[in-house]
Amino acid sequence: MNLTISGHHLEVTPALRMYVTEKLDRITRHFDQVVDVKVLLSIENQKEKERRQRAECNIHVKGSDLFAESAHADLYAAVDELVDKLDRQVVRHKDRIQDHHHEAPKRLM
Repeated sequence: MNLTISGHHLEVTPALRMYVTEKLDRITRHFDQVVDVKVLLSIENQKEKERRQRAECNIHVKGSDLFAESAHADLYAAVDELVDKLDRQVVRHKDRIQDHHHEAPKRLM
């Protein structure tokens, strides 16, 4: 899995990088066919303080691409919300690609 964490108007500290990596381990625990993950952490220059910190993520999994974004007053809370959204998407994607059909039972003669 290729992981890219970048910051826009923000320096990505080692503690922040480790926090994001630990949170994204939850996604790979649910679905192991993740090819590429790109995380963008940014601070918007808005007047209201409550939705300033943003976290966006693109995940390339086998079969499709998943995207989620989150905004919050605290960057760590934005990352938590982002991972929750991605986790739901990954579980739904995994459920869709699984084969739910069973073979018909053989007839007894």
